[in-house]
Amino acid sequence: MNFLKVFSVAVLFLGVSQLNAQKKDTKTIQKEAPKQKPVDNPTKCSNIKEGIFLRTNYPKNLWYMTVKDNVQTEYYNEGKDYIKSSMVFIDDCNYKLIVIEKTDKDNTIKVGDVYTNKVVATQDSYIKIQSQFDGTTSYLILAKAKENKK
Repeated sequence: MNFLKVFSVAVLFLGVSQLNAQKKDTKTIQKEAPKQKPVDNPTKCSNIKEGIFLRTNYPKNLWYMTVKDNVQTEYYNEGKDYIKSSMVFIDDCNYKLIVIEKTDKDNTIKVGDVYTNKVVATQDSYIKIQSQFDGTTSYLILAKAKENKK
């Protein structure tokens, strides 16, 4: 019977020590978790004017975009195909894209198509864009790639 009492007390202490360890782990995780930064205010619309951009839910070999000298080029199909558009800025956050060249003949986008885009939010290197074409509105979240400084 003594053995049963000692064993019960040992199990009780083991359970309490495990509970304390879990509490400590939760507190450590909460301290180490990065705090989410707020959305930029005001929106940094100029971030879209130059750079390399990735879509947050696509690998780079499926889609990426470059912007330089008011020309936006979207690459897809592992960079084999592209759609090149002229960017006409209406103001700091609003611009039109006019398709000027494309390589994939089967793509439904045509040379001359005009998209109306608006930078609606930024947060660090992320840019949320509202794009309108042919009565349809869609949203894209892009990540501006870090530039290698030499």
